[in-house]
Amino acid sequence: MRQTNDHLTIQPKILYYGTPVVLISTENEDGTSNLAPMSSAWALGHVVVLGLGAEGQTAHNLRERPDLVINLPTAEQWPAVERLAPLTGRDPVPDHKRGAFRYEPAKFAAAGLRPEPAELVRPQRVAECPLQLEARAVRITPDLRHDFLIVEAHVLRVHADPAVVVPGTQHVDPTAWRPLIYNFRHYFGLGPQLGQSFRSETPVVGVAGS
Repeated sequence: MRQTNDHLTIQPKILYYGTPVVLISTENEDGTSNLAPMSSAWALGHVVVLGLGAEGQTAHNLRERPDLVINLPTAEQWPAVERLAPLTGRDPVPDHKRGAFRYEPAKFAAAGLRPEPAELVRPQRVAECPLQLEARAVRITPDLRHDFLIVEAHVLRVHADPAVVVPGTQHVDPTAWRPLIYNFRHYFGLGPQLGQSFRSETPVVGVAGS
């Protein structure tokens, strides 16, 4: 580590610098649903881009069956996410996961979460998650080192708990929605609202100077 001007030059092992956690439901070969936590996801329009390990069960499933559900837990649901973290649906366990992960086919039960049917895709939704995005993978490509897959998924249907929707609108209420954030391998929620974009279509609430 060296210092240049007012900054340090560092080499962090990972770059999870603060992204929402999602739980990905995919369909196993036997028709059951696999459930896996993921911290590399971002949305552009109605496309969600996912980054996942190339050897996991989620990657295996999506290569063969492109349907998925992107379930977004709240900050308060982090214990359920962490219960899933050391589990894998791959049997045998991939070499790079041995010793730290164990095989578990019943992911929903292991996490203490309830499955519910999707409407347009085959994998099940997570009933407890306030936002659930039914989607289909339209492009799957490896990263430059072939360690990960980059999945582009087109969202087909959005399910939202009424508690996080602005009444009478199609908008998620940002003052009610509390996503779980994965920040350098630690779990966080959101802080107080600071302001809003000029493109926002929902009212600003409780911000000084507004």
